[in-house]
Amino acid sequence: MAAGRVVFIAALEREVSGFVRGWTRVSAERGVSCWVSERAVVVCGGMGAGRAAMAVDAALRLGETRRLGEACKLISVGWAGACRAGMRVGEIVEADVVIDARTGERFFPQMRGEFGLRGPVVTVAAAAGRREKARLAASYNAAAVEMEAAAVARAARVRELPFGSIKAISDEVEFEMPEMGEFVGADGRVREAAFGLHVALRPRLWRPVMGMARGSRLAAERLWAAMSACVEDERVSER
Repeated sequence: MAAGRVVFIAALEREVSGFVRGWTRVSAERGVSCWVSERAVVVCGGMGAGRAAMAVDAALRLGETRRLGEACKLISVGWAGACRAGMRVGEIVEADVVIDARTGERFFPQMRGEFGLRGPVVTVAAAAGRREKARLAASYNAAAVEMEAAAVARAARVRELPFGSIKAISDEVEFEMPEMGEFVGADGRVREAAFGLHVALRPRLWRPVMGMARGSRLAAERLWAAMSACVEDERVSER
């Protein structure tokens, strides 16, 4: 990527849509979305560790094939669930450690900004409900839970690149996430039409899904601001 380009790895386009507005969209592997600006690259590969690793590979190949220069750091961004009481939707969490709940591995980010609360972020294989959030808080002192940061951290370590994780809280600790696993396709994206029909036929889901949508919108807006600050910090540090 031209020198000093920050690479952000997200799961879903909705997490970063406002941040990349007006950027150049470029083609990559099937099922991976990429945008490029003068200072940064954003890649969305879908939810889960496997898709996040694929997104990193796509971003770095993109830099080589399009002669964009070197990546200066990899940053995992996106939505996360709060694991602590008192944390609110839209709050930004910058990981001081990323923990893979499946393997127990710990990854320590080299990036240290002032984008929000610092604390442990735990990567899990599926969306976490109230009980799982409580368990992660008790086991790891987790501030937030999500599904991709450990995979990005592992890829960064292999490639000897600085790593960071910036997450925006989209659901608070007592929020019970509607079950969505069966609606996530092989590309790591939600089959929204099928999920919408499922919800429409179940009135008990209307309120939590509406709450999830509101929280996601606010979290995305706060995330875009934090990502902008991160790019600006990198620009200033190069002066």
